[in-house]
Amino acid sequence: MYKEVTDIFFDLDHTLWDFEKNSALTFEMILSKKEVEVDLHDFLDVYRPINLSYWKLYREEKISKEDLRYQRLRNTFDALNLSISDNIILQLAEEYIELLSSFGHLIPNAMEVLSYLRPKYRLHIITNGFKETQRKKIRNAHIDDFFQEIMDSETAGVKKPHPQIFDLALSSAGARPKNSLMIGDNLEADIMGAQAVEMQAIHFNVHGEPEHNLCQIINDLKEIKNIL
Repeated sequence: MYKEVTDIFFDLDHTLWDFEKNSALTFEMILSKKEVEVDLHDFLDVYRPINLSYWKLYREEKISKEDLRYQRLRNTFDALNLSISDNIILQLAEEYIELLSSFGHLIPNAMEVLSYLRPKYRLHIITNGFKETQRKKIRNAHIDDFFQEIMDSETAGVKKPHPQIFDLALSSAGARPKNSLMIGDNLEADIMGAQAVEMQAIHFNVHGEPEHNLCQIINDLKEIKNIL
């Protein structure tokens, strides 16, 4: 199905880097430090869908970075009927960003799959995120040696699914779209974005989205070994 692939581009968060686990560990530390009395599981159950919805708005350039970081917390605490001051929310937002990238837990089987692919393909990353934060995640997860090119949305000036970030990544890697494969968790940003520039794609359906016919769907990264 996937022919003449020379270059594989991975998304980072939710695809290789275990965002949910690392985020939970971060919140456990900062909520305790700020003495916010809330059950962590209750907090995360409310926060996760709110965070995803605000990231969608951020990708679509409808809100600023500052709005994203503040509103996702404000909306979570409001939904939980917790009275938390703006000052505490701003401190939590800042400490969350500072601490999050220090954790390095990976999605199950990520290291195994990267080790399997590296001798056969050139590996790269295309990520919506800030340059230093994303590179710190990669370093602390000990996967930096696997990748030749890392393209982030801060460097590109646009976010996936904008064609420019894919074009810049392809150009930096010296790769041709038809010989390139994008693997990511977000159907709109990763899959449709890659296909718009004529890249091949595999959807890592970590969020349990409905079946589709856009490309191959996998539910575990180790399935890649049976495809490539």
